[in-house]
Amino acid sequence: MFSYKRKLWGVFLIFLVMMLIAGCASAPETTAPEESAGEEVADTFKIGIVQLVEHSALDAAREGFVDALADEGFVDGENIFIDYKNANGEPATCITICEGFVADQVDLILAIATPAVQAAATVTQDIPIIFNSVTDPQEAGVVESWDLPATNVTGASDMNPVKEQLALLLEIAPEVKNVGVIYNSGEVNSTVQVDIAKKVASEMGITMVEAVVINSGEVGTAAESLVGKVDAIYVPTDNTVVTALRSVISVAEEYDLPTVAGDIESVENGALATLGITYYGLGRQSGSMAAQVLDGANPAEIPVQMATDVTYAVNLAAADAMGVELPQGIIDLAREDGQLFE
Repeated sequence: MFSYKRKLWGVFLIFLVMMLIAGCASAPETTAPEESAGEEVADTFKIGIVQLVEHSALDAAREGFVDALADEGFVDGENIFIDYKNANGEPATCITICEGFVADQVDLILAIATPAVQAAATVTQDIPIIFNSVTDPQEAGVVESWDLPATNVTGASDMNPVKEQLALLLEIAPEVKNVGVIYNSGEVNSTVQVDIAKKVASEMGITMVEAVVINSGEVGTAAESLVGKVDAIYVPTDNTVVTALRSVISVAEEYDLPTVAGDIESVENGALATLGITYYGLGRQSGSMAAQVLDGANPAEIPVQMATDVTYAVNLAAADAMGVELPQGIIDLAREDGQLFE
C-alpha cells in the first residue's frame, strides 16, 4: 500500500514538473505578439490624399509623392497606410473628403491642387498638410509666407516660368502677335499665371486674349471662340483646362495654332512644346517634405519649395499636326536634356 502511494505521488510530481515546463515554454508565445503589435501601432502612419481631379499631371504628382515616401522608408501597406480620394473637380467635395480625414484622425494630409489645400486648411489647423500642384500658396491663403509658412501647411509649388514659356512660343513662331489663354477664373493658381502672362506679354509686344471657363465642358467652346482672334494658344497649369486638353488640341490642329503648355505632361498629351516642370518630380519633392514631417519636423517651419525639375519638352507629332516647323535648336535641347515626344 505504501509502495502504491509512493508511485502515485511520483506520478503526480512528474505531472507538476511537466506542467511547469509547458507553462514556461508557452510564456513567450503570449507576450511576443503583444509587444510586436505595440511596435506596429507606434510606427504606422495614416495619410489621407485629397486630389481635386484626375488628369495626367496631377496623377503623376501623386505617383511621385508615393515613390519619394517609399525611398525615404515609408512604404504604403507596411508602415504607412494611404487613403486616396478624388474630388472629381468639385471644391466642395474636397471639403467633405478632408472632414472625413479629420474624423479618421489621419497623421498627415497630402492636398493636390489649390482648391484641395484650401479645403484641407479650412477643416484642420492641427493635422500637418503637405501640398503639391499649388501655384501660389500665399495668395491661396494657406501660408503666411513662402519662407516661413507659420501654419500647419507647406509643400511644393508648381509656379511656372511663364515669361520663358511665352519667349519659347515666340522663338517657335516669331510672327505671333495675339495669344489666346484659356483658364478657369475660379482657380487662384490660374489667375496668378494669367496675370503674369499679361504683364510679360505686354513687355514682349504681344497681346493675351482671354477665354474664361467655369467647367471642363466649356473648354472646347472657349478654344473655338479664339479662332480668328489669335495666332497661337497658351495653356497654363489650369486643372479645368488640362482635364479637357484634347478639346484645345483639336482646335489647334484644325486651325494651325501653335500651342505651348505650362507642363510637360500636357506636351506628352498633344501640346506643341514647353519649358516647364514635371509633375512627377514635383510630387517627389512633396513626398520628401512629408517624410520630414513624419520624422518629426514642423511644417510651419519648412519653407515652401519651388519646382526644381524644369526642362524643355517638344512633341514632334503635334508640330506636324499644327503645321509648325520647329527650330532645330529647340528639338536638340529637348532631345539632349529634356523630353522629346514623337
